[in-house]
Amino acid sequence: MTKRRSIHKKFYREGRGIILSFIFLSILFSWMVWHFQPYKSIFFAVVLLSLVVLGLILNFFRSPIRHNPYLEKEDAITSPADGKIVAIETVYEGRYLKCECIKLSVFMSIYSVHANWVPVAGIIERVEHTEGNFHKAFLPKSSTENEHSSVIIRTNSNHRILVQQIAGAVARRITTYVVEGDEVDVNDKLGFIRFGSRVDLYLPLESNLEHSIGTQVTGGMTLLGHLPL
Repeated sequence: MTKRRSIHKKFYREGRGIILSFIFLSILFSWMVWHFQPYKSIFFAVVLLSLVVLGLILNFFRSPIRHNPYLEKEDAITSPADGKIVAIETVYEGRYLKCECIKLSVFMSIYSVHANWVPVAGIIERVEHTEGNFHKAFLPKSSTENEHSSVIIRTNSNHRILVQQIAGAVARRITTYVVEGDEVDVNDKLGFIRFGSRVDLYLPLESNLEHSIGTQVTGGMTLLGHLPL
């Protein structure tokens, strides 16, 4: 078993190429507008639009410094992502856990930070990537039909928690940082998904949840509830 250690960087590596490419193309296009058309107001409009889009891209890929306030609580379930809770339901998870669970889904909009955090402390038992479709991530069928990465965490109290990173209609790349055998806690990063997507949690039926559908949550910070003792 290994404990993950990470060095904090301002932006996730998944976005560095996009950020640099956009800056280069924006400068090139602005230079062309300045030199090859007579209306300077168009140049200023292009620069303003480029800065707005760059701001959105930087926000999307930024790596915020967060310290989970529930790190010492072994039964804590914290949000794996920024976004909105779009589903809380009882389902039978037949592929990995093979039992009835509470499924809680967090939808990330294009304006969210798209990092994913580990929701519970424990040991990474399994990591598996599954190819699939790219339905809109807020649709229920995206949980089963879309491309996704599945991570099973066995907690210190011997609960098995399934976390699924699910691609959306725009998302085409899921990155999972953890590997089997890692010892993790709620301060650790689980991975990253580009653009609109969701994360599903499959929790024990006896879990005590503290929020309802529609609640806005913050990854690595919001307490979703507690695991059964």
